[in-house]
Amino acid sequence: MKTSYFGMMLAACALLSRTAQAQLTVSDLRVEHMHAPSVVDVHTPRFSWINLPRKHSLKGQRQTAYQLAVASSREKLKQGDFDVWDSGKVESGESVLVDYAGPALESAKDYFWQVRTWDQDGKVSAWSDPSTWGMGLEDDQWTAQWISAKEDGFGAPLLRKTFSTVKKLKQAKVFVCGLGFFELYVNGQRIGDDYLVPNITTYSRLDNLEQGQIGIDGYFRDYRVLYLAYDVTAQLNEGENTIGVMLGNGWYHPDRAFASTYGKACLRLQAILTYDDGTSQTVSSDGSWQTHPSAVVYSGIYYGELYDANKEVEGWARPEGSKVDWENVEVVKGPSGQMSAHTSPCDKITETLKPLSLKKTAPKTFEVDFGKEIAGWIHFSGIKGLQGDTLQVDYICESEQGNQRYVFRGDKEESYRPHFTWFTFSKAIIRGIEELTAKNLTAEAVNTDVPVTSEFETSNPLFNRIVEIWKRSQLDNMHGCVASDCPHRERLAYTGDGQTASEMVMLNFDAAAFYQKWIRDMRDTQNKETGYEPNSAPWAPHCGGGVGFGSAIALMPWWYFVQFGDKRMLEDSYLNMKEKVRWLMTWLTLDGTMEQKMRNYHRGNEEYWLNLGEWSQPGALPSNELVHTFFLWKCCDCCARAGRALNRTEEAAHYQALADKVAQNFHRRFYDPQAKSYGIAGSNVFALQIGVPQAYRDDVVSTLRREIMEENNGHLHTGIFGTKYLFETLSDVGLTDVAVTILNQRDFPSYGWWIEQGATTTWEQWDCQNSHNHPMFGGGLTWFIRRLAGICADENQPGYRHFIVRPYPTDLDKVHCAIQTPYGRIVSHIIQKNGRSRIELTVPVGSAATLHLPDGSEPKTLEQGTHVFDY
Repeated sequence: MKTSYFGMMLAACALLSRTAQAQLTVSDLRVEHMHAPSVVDVHTPRFSWINLPRKHSLKGQRQTAYQLAVASSREKLKQGDFDVWDSGKVESGESVLVDYAGPALESAKDYFWQVRTWDQDGKVSAWSDPSTWGMGLEDDQWTAQWISAKEDGFGAPLLRKTFSTVKKLKQAKVFVCGLGFFELYVNGQRIGDDYLVPNITTYSRLDNLEQGQIGIDGYFRDYRVLYLAYDVTAQLNEGENTIGVMLGNGWYHPDRAFASTYGKACLRLQAILTYDDGTSQTVSSDGSWQTHPSAVVYSGIYYGELYDANKEVEGWARPEGSKVDWENVEVVKGPSGQMSAHTSPCDKITETLKPLSLKKTAPKTFEVDFGKEIAGWIHFSGIKGLQGDTLQVDYICESEQGNQRYVFRGDKEESYRPHFTWFTFSKAIIRGIEELTAKNLTAEAVNTDVPVTSEFETSNPLFNRIVEIWKRSQLDNMHGCVASDCPHRERLAYTGDGQTASEMVMLNFDAAAFYQKWIRDMRDTQNKETGYEPNSAPWAPHCGGGVGFGSAIALMPWWYFVQFGDKRMLEDSYLNMKEKVRWLMTWLTLDGTMEQKMRNYHRGNEEYWLNLGEWSQPGALPSNELVHTFFLWKCCDCCARAGRALNRTEEAAHYQALADKVAQNFHRRFYDPQAKSYGIAGSNVFALQIGVPQAYRDDVVSTLRREIMEENNGHLHTGIFGTKYLFETLSDVGLTDVAVTILNQRDFPSYGWWIEQGATTTWEQWDCQNSHNHPMFGGGLTWFIRRLAGICADENQPGYRHFIVRPYPTDLDKVHCAIQTPYGRIVSHIIQKNGRSRIELTVPVGSAATLHLPDGSEPKTLEQGTHVFDY
């Protein structure tokens, strides 16, 4: 539908007085969970926005209708010429993931949109600020070839192409994928603020995965590479122009066998120039491009970067070029994966730190301390050295990682930050420079751009600090739009660590687009014949794990749906969820429980690192069979829930019956009536999660209290999976006091013990061994939000269309928690004084809540607004 300019003006005038009184304003516009994505390849993208109340004192404000308008230019949108699509006034309260319903969208084009809404009184809001998105290239429209430098080393080659514009330019857009990483330049200017792009994927089929340290057959469902899009109109000149790309090895050509090697660094780039007269010109990567080594002599994911400023190629990305001998590139096969739009957040510099201390410890040697551990690098500026001197940065870390080296030119003040790798540190030793001051140093945290969206503060400083160090650790482990186990030693996308922490991540970060991409990676890496899901996605041949790892493919789509209300995630993942259950069922034991016993493909023996149960516990392990059976039940349970949400009634009933049968077999096999227990090290937690039969539930709860409070002196006894469920389970069975006791501990094993040792991140082992930057134990911290503050999503109305608030009482004077949901901000603020408590609860527009107070009073149904209750 199109609306004329004059028609829109008349309508605007007619509604002006009513608009001024409307109680809603529209903000936070998103397409496919992202703010203004530059490239989207979904043919019917989905729109979301948030309604904010103009007067916070009013309650019950809601959207009753919306109008969504799309135009082909910002100017037309501003003028009210909605030449692409005008939804008209749609009577609906929906503001999350609204489908585009206009004409077919054109490949490679940018679109501009805005929305306005009607409030509960029928008054219309002002139009939102405009937003935009860009469409990607269809497969048959890629004319660019994969190209590469002829040398196959660990440097970072320069690739360039000079061309001329022929008419007055309207727009220039570059679609580009450089593997492993790339930086794009136009006429000497670096484009964008992205780092370490594109995001990591399973680029191609590899035929030797069974020969890896942990061998699997590698029959994955799909392979893909991600391309980005940049508007470079402002950087182009009339006449000659140059596009330049510096290629890094990244994950495509890693420098350590932890990760798979796909081939040497390569580039595919297609620039589309559109002129005012409607004609276009395409500049594509092909054999006519030129290449030369850059000053990045060595760059690898694991071993660091060496930059020799004496090898800089002046003017390499400008038309005037440089006085070096350029060679022609070679056209290469490139990856086999399908080209997919990079509709996911990139790595960026997300935080900067200045030194807390800088001291000279020896001639030309300094030690710097930035106060907290980050993943990133030190950015040097205004430093001086003699030509040929090498500045070396050794980042202090308990785990192996490379270093950062810079060879001076010596003719001026110099600046440098790495291009294609990162380091993990709070301190570093800097060698090879005579003079250095704090003004020369900035630590830059680099991670996937998932801003923190939550607030958490209590009257207990330890609780606050536990959440704070976990958030830092989680950010440090988010690179390439996957969550790694550790940001230094392995840097790999372990699905066990990832699924354990994922619900806490979804509650605390702007992570919808992040998981939309990463869960697709999991779908891609599932074995298309057996349903087996490996221990990392994308797969890396070093990744050990077991049933709790691969179960991510069945668990995370469901949790994502509940958190973000995105049914498409369930639709896309439902087959994978069912296939995971099919795989697990092949390992049933004679008594109906389950234990996976995979063999290493090239050794033939049962592989310990493919069959883990629990991991990183402070003492003895629960049995693999118990943990594996728990995850079989959990996967069946999620399939049943997903089936109901998707109206697959028969399938839902099938998986529910299967879950119930697995639960019966679990109880029959593992419950010991004499010990009144299911076993050691969190076994009773797993049992209570499944649902212990009423006949002996009280006995199991008593046993759990005893084993924590008496046998472990008030400390936890669980590994990564047990800890995820520990605290919420304790509250749910009436043991909130035990959860509080555990979280208040400051000696081994506890979060507080780490903090007492100086931790600014969460660690891999309770006893402080191995990695000191692992976010997996954050999984259990959902207790702070869902039990202490009481905010819980309702799976029957997912995405917080309706939510439940049920705070569990403690002796804390204050609990403040705020989370961002698809409909807006929920705030639970609890104050306790003189034996009385007060809760202030904020419900966003579009949501409703049911509040259960600890005093046992009738549940309260609440609409939008801030509500205050004493109890």
